[in-house]
Amino acid sequence: MLSQVLRPQVSAARLGMKISTFYNHISRAILPPTIKFGPRAVGHPSHEIDAIISARIAGKSESEIKALVVSLTAARQNA
Repeated sequence: MLSQVLRPQVSAARLGMKISTFYNHISRAILPPTIKFGPRAVGHPSHEIDAIISARIAGKSESEIKALVVSLTAARQNA
């Protein structure tokens, strides 16, 4: 799966939230943790952010979104 890397500011904007809320959601496991792409670069694959947006549009509960985050994070290990 080819995916663009989204930096935190871009991911937060796509999700419609401030950067502080974005990091709060990561700490609460409502968003997957960032991936380190370089010595000073972190981001998310765009497909992960798209999956979270789709889950929210579908009206998924917070616990369902947390389960999605677990599966997205596990999929990184299998890539």
